[in-house]
Formats: sequence, C-alpha cells, structure tokens
Amino acid sequence: MVRATLIPKYIKSLGVEVEYDIKKALEWCDVANVLRIQLERQEIKYIPSLREYSMYYGINKSMLDSLKKEIVIMHPGPINRGVEMTSDVADSGQSIILDQVENGVAVRMAVLYLLAGKK
Repeated sequence: MVRATLIPKYIKSLGVEVEYDIKKALEWCDVANVLRIQLERQEIKYIPSLREYSMYYGINKSMLDSLKKEIVIMHPGPINRGVEMTSDVADSGQSIILDQVENGVAVRMAVLYLLAGKK
C-alpha cells in the first residue's frame, strides 16, 4: 500500500527516486537517518495514528536482523521510542544516535562561540 502523505507533492520533478517500502529502503542503504515525527507542530493530522505510522515506517530489530548487511542507524533526537524505531534498535550496536546528539551539541556550541565574536 502506497503512503505518500508525508512526501512532497512534486518530489519526482526533483529527479529523485522514492521508495515507499521501508524494508526495501533499508536493504539498499548503508546508513538510515531516521527522523522524528513532530505531531506537536502539525495543525493538520497527516497520519491517522502513531500506531499506523510505526506500522508502515517504524524500524524494529527483527527488520534489521533480516537484512543481508549491517547498517548504521542515526536519529537527531529526541526519539519517540516505539514510533520511529523500537528501543532495541535505538540501543543496539548499530545505533550511533548518542554520538550524533553529542557531536551536534559540540558543533552548535562552537558555532555560537564563533558568532559571538570569540575567535
């Protein structure tokens, strides 16, 4: 079943390929940068429920284990555990989420330092 709710209307005009099957997308990639669904910023409900979102787009450990290769899992945080991914994925050895978040804080601190004129 094709779920194009969260895909921009004219995405194909950008010359990109869109994969609606999360399992097929994971088989293709080496790194999955999973984003958080921000329901608090949506005036219009683009998905019927978090359960449905998780069912179609969520990543779980059995899905990762079924791949022919090990991929890296990224997420900028905070994670809606059980929605974008299960806790066993977020806490797995394939996840570099904590490193990603820590490095993001350091980079933002450095940018603010430079912008404040403290060269």
